Amino acid sequence: MPTLTIVNITPVALSGDRTQDAEPSLAVNPQHPEEIVATAFTPDPMGGPLAPVYVSTDGGNTWVMRSIVPGGTAQLGTGDISVGFGSEGGALYAGILNAEASLRDILRMQILRSPDIASAAPMELLVSRDRADQPWVEAGSVRVDGSARDRVYVSNNDLGRLPRSAAVDVSGNARTAPAPAGFRRTVVERRTPSGQDGPPVRTALHPDGTVYAVFESWTDATAGGGDIVNVTFDVVVTRDDNGGVGANPFEDLKDADDSAVGQRVVTRRSERFNAFMGQERLGGDLSIAVDPTDPASVWVAWCDRVGGQMGCTLHVRHSADGGQTWSRDVRTVTDAKNPALAANTDGLLGFACQQFKQRQWVTALELTADDWQSTPERHVLHQAPAAVPVARFLPYLGDYIRLLTVGRDFYGVFSGNNTPDLANFPEGVTYQRHADFVHHQLLDLDNVTRVPTSIDPFFFHRTP
Repeated sequence: MPTLTIVNITPVALSGDRTQDAEPSLAVNPQHPEEIVATAFTPDPMGGPLAPVYVSTDGGNTWVMRSIVPGGTAQLGTGDISVGFGSEGGALYAGILNAEASLRDILRMQILRSPDIASAAPMELLVSRDRADQPWVEAGSVRVDGSARDRVYVSNNDLGRLPRSAAVDVSGNARTAPAPAGFRRTVVERRTPSGQDGPPVRTALHPDGTVYAVFESWTDATAGGGDIVNVTFDVVVTRDDNGGVGANPFEDLKDADDSAVGQRVVTRRSERFNAFMGQERLGGDLSIAVDPTDPASVWVAWCDRVGGQMGCTLHVRHSADGGQTWSRDVRTVTDAKNPALAANTDGLLGFACQQFKQRQWVTALELTADDWQSTPERHVLHQAPAAVPVARFLPYLGDYIRLLTVGRDFYGVFSGNNTPDLANFPEGVTYQRHADFVHHQLLDLDNVTRVPTSIDPFFFHRTP
């Protein structure tokens, strides 16, 4: 029987934490799956200039904090951050928005490297570029002349190159090459969007070197009052059959209708960008996954507005021919965001999301072997009132969560209300920080002083 473990990753030493530790990311070392790194909007506990990551060396059961990410501030450890391990050698990569630069209204993306999980030294700066948003890291390793080389992909929304802003920075030898470690920027948008592409650009890497990228091509964007932008967009998938390291990267998938680079999965979808649902902003939810046993089998998830809906609906579709043709929706979830997809070596597709339901945020994981034609395996990971705690900034829970596989195992991370109440965790949970589950109260390091509810990152692991 499958087993599921859920852990609040805030260490016991941070039992007094009151911060909004939203927008998590996760990396699992494929060679040593007991080595895991998680991230969130967590500032350094001592107020130093290096943002922390959470580190586990026992498969996610216990966690410590290690401050190694440059550009942190006392208020915010880092801006957007995503992490990934190479599949050999143990090198860790990160894409961040430098928080110190953000205080000066500068959107500064940086790509970082650390030799392994044991290193306590600050991560090495490889690339720094202004006006690039929401970096997303995927990494893998290939054998060249008998030695392993790390291929690393940092997808991002490069607002410095409008209007075609959907981009992927690719390195074919990121582990050992000196800075900038061979990173080269590739624009994956080849049509002409209206002003820019959507913030999320996501990639999925197959072990044979096939790599996909998905983005939202904005075809129209108009002011909708306040910060809201009424957006019409196409969901576009591109592919590269040689790891994105050739002379013409991401040009191996052309649209069946207009022959342009990039197949449109759906067209003319709408969203109310920066509208609200459960204290969270909407817009820009996207995920992609490829079957590790079949490079032609790929899934995409996105969110859009259906009819006069005030929130948004999440959609999942499947392609069995390398992204050229797509199914109808195989799964829809009303009033949901933060889709995360991953497939394991058993042919199971994992799908996680966060749904605003009955005034709660409900985080769930589903697993299906047949695109939901039969009843999926379903786990409610977390459910808690959406109004508690009061948001301090946006995003509230985050613009994304993450789901990964190593072999047959699924690993994931999400952020949510940290009230210690077993009713919020139908499948159970383990806390490291001091918590009184009888009285539903967080406690400080002295195990007596009460600590108010805040947002914490939670790790989960499903084993077969």
